Amino acid sequence: MVVARSRLLRPGCSSVAYGASEEIGPFRVNKTGSSLYMNKYSWNTEANLLFLESPAGVGFSYTNTSSNLKDSGDNRTAADALVFLTRWMSRFPQYQHRDFYISGESYAGHYVPQLAKAIHDYNKRHSNPIINLKGFIVGNAVTDNYYDSLGTVAYWWTHSLISDATYKSILNNCNFASDNSSNQCDDAVNYATNYELGNIDAYSIYTPSCLSSANGTIRVKNTLLRRRISGYDPCTENYAEKYYNRPDVQKALHANVTGIPYKWTACSDVLIKNWKDSQNSMLPTYKELIATRLRIWVFSGDTDSVVPVTATRFALHHLNLNIKTRWYPWYSGNQVGGWTEVYDGLTFATVRGAGHEVPLFQPKRAFILFKSFLAGKELPKS
Repeated sequence: MVVARSRLLRPGCSSVAYGASEEIGPFRVNKTGSSLYMNKYSWNTEANLLFLESPAGVGFSYTNTSSNLKDSGDNRTAADALVFLTRWMSRFPQYQHRDFYISGESYAGHYVPQLAKAIHDYNKRHSNPIINLKGFIVGNAVTDNYYDSLGTVAYWWTHSLISDATYKSILNNCNFASDNSSNQCDDAVNYATNYELGNIDAYSIYTPSCLSSANGTIRVKNTLLRRRISGYDPCTENYAEKYYNRPDVQKALHANVTGIPYKWTACSDVLIKNWKDSQNSMLPTYKELIATRLRIWVFSGDTDSVVPVTATRFALHHLNLNIKTRWYPWYSGNQVGGWTEVYDGLTFATVRGAGHEVPLFQPKRAFILFKSFLAGKELPKS
């Protein structure tokens, strides 16, 4: 079983909107928001999928205490998710003790390892734990504030998105190790995002942008180093918002039975703006979980400039892991699907030509990656 967690840069976006409806679920929403079509590369052909709308206030999830929307954070999200899973397993005992994996992307680079740690700690306290955690897989994952910021600027420069002068100005004026930002740093980053990057889709730099939102206004998606924007927004998000706000769809899903007093949205601005605690670095958690011998895979779509491959590689390098299988190209059919390196305790892979939502841009390659992960096998060399 796999828990597919929401894809988001800041916490507060929907697993149903993105993971289920755009990436790995059995169906996708058509352009009019009026019907669904089959996803040929759905991950549910290999595993049972459980999409969790988390934390409370995201998508169709809700809370009876309005203040909960303004004091969410990493710690409570992991704790609540653990409570959900133990109760879900009690409600559906036929899934107890089965091999269990967690997956996610973007800010779920926090959610997934933190939940894995919560489950591991919970299992140590119980002689016959019902959640048989085997491992997790995360993509384009927010991992370490310092290395993520450094790697993002490096990606911008190495992919010709910013000038030499702006690159040097950011490096000279920005202290990535601190949450405090100087005026000179802000000016350099703002110049890069407002004048140099252009109106591209920062989550997929080589594909066309969706210029029109549902109401016809222009959306320009820029990326700030301090991670202040919400979720990915090519036009597919608009289709999901149309679909999940239909009363007949909500009735069929047994969703919104409490009559939440707001429209269903892919991301919650309230949660995004009021997040209370966020772990600066996931590397200590990775080290702790690697020691438990869980299966851990990290992958990166290589055309994402928001949580880019350079950021992830910088962060993973500082785990100082021993290499088991040196860097090599892996294949999807006769084409290179990406590159990979296997370490003692962790596998890293890139997915060629994929943006932030890897299964959206490269569904077949993402499917091969997922199958290899579940099988515990290295990615195909030919």
